[in-house]
Amino acid sequence: MNTGTRNYAIVTAAYWGFTLSDGALRMLVLLHFYRLGYSPFTLAFLFLLYEAMGVVANLVGGWLATRYGIQRMLVVGLATQITGFLLLSALSPSWTAVMSVAWVVLAQGVCGVAKDLTKTASKSAIKLTAGTASGQLFKWVAFFTGSKNAMKGVGFFLGGVLLQGLGFQHALWLMAGLLALVLGGVLFFVPPLMGKAKASKSAKELFAKNRGINLLAAARVMLFGARDVWFVVGVPVFLYSVGWTFTMVGAFLALWTIGYGVVQGLAPQIVSRSEDGLSTEVPAARGWSAVLALVPLVLAGLVLADLPQLPPLEWVVVAGLGLFGVAFAVNSSVHSYLVLAYAGSEKAAEDVGFYYAANALGRFFGTLMSGLLYQGFGLAGALIGSGVMLVLCWALTLNLPTRRALTAPA
Repeated sequence: MNTGTRNYAIVTAAYWGFTLSDGALRMLVLLHFYRLGYSPFTLAFLFLLYEAMGVVANLVGGWLATRYGIQRMLVVGLATQITGFLLLSALSPSWTAVMSVAWVVLAQGVCGVAKDLTKTASKSAIKLTAGTASGQLFKWVAFFTGSKNAMKGVGFFLGGVLLQGLGFQHALWLMAGLLALVLGGVLFFVPPLMGKAKASKSAKELFAKNRGINLLAAARVMLFGARDVWFVVGVPVFLYSVGWTFTMVGAFLALWTIGYGVVQGLAPQIVSRSEDGLSTEVPAARGWSAVLALVPLVLAGLVLADLPQLPPLEWVVVAGLGLFGVAFAVNSSVHSYLVLAYAGSEKAAEDVGFYYAANALGRFFGTLMSGLLYQGFGLAGALIGSGVMLVLCWALTLNLPTRRALTAPA
């Protein structure tokens, strides 16, 4: 095994451990506080600082990873996640509702910083390690993103199991202990100076990305906003409201995310490759965005119609979101590849951090709208909101450059 492949495997394994805990955390918080009687909007509010801090963490994390190296950012991200878990575990049932919400939002903000510091460092490592393995970039990105999301799906299920078996506090302690083991592995196995380069000296330089990355970042805001507008609150609460148990809801979200991850990993077999890395991949991003936009709009129409000859509504929703997951996975995988294809090698971490800051902004917007649209207009409102954002995503991809010569800064 060459050095590039070895480092890729180590970073991927470390991020698997982190993602498993991150998925479990989301289900722990969602199910625990829904069981306590929190409204859909309040549930969404619990995650807002988590997503908002991700915007900052990605921007700063990319710059820090370039300046201090990827290993140090992985260590900081993992240590910050452990801190967030311990803060959440200190939540007391005797506190007032306002104090409890404030504490959870604060702890979730800490975990949001941890997630995106770790993700930016990990994705940047792929750009560096693929440089020693010609032709592997798309495959390595697809496997990394696909396997990461499959692990998050397992984490969703694990969160439900831990909440039921150990309770909220003890589940958090267990996950903190497991992450400490992952942290030790990163310190021991990841090269200390990996990814270290000359960082940008000013905010203007940090934000002066090429046209391809700027357009992809805007499309990413819409893409992930369109997912989270139904995923965070709308569909879980809807399924519970029609009689599904917490275990069933958690299992659906887990299976959806695992399936999404599997399709992401298969994206290189679904999307045709080109010699220049852009001429067929960019049209694929456009085509799959158009297909994806149709799914929530059609599904919203079926929800509003509620035709008696159809199967029970919840199963129509589940089947429709399964189709959404397939198209969304291919879109996400192609986007993740394109940002690395457009990124420069010297400051790849900064380029990736800027791109995933947009990713976090989309999740923030989608999370906020998930609570507002579901509470105001029900599941159909959340699905229509998703469709509108995906139409905007498709429109942005129409302007993506298909030649590397066109990706120079304007």
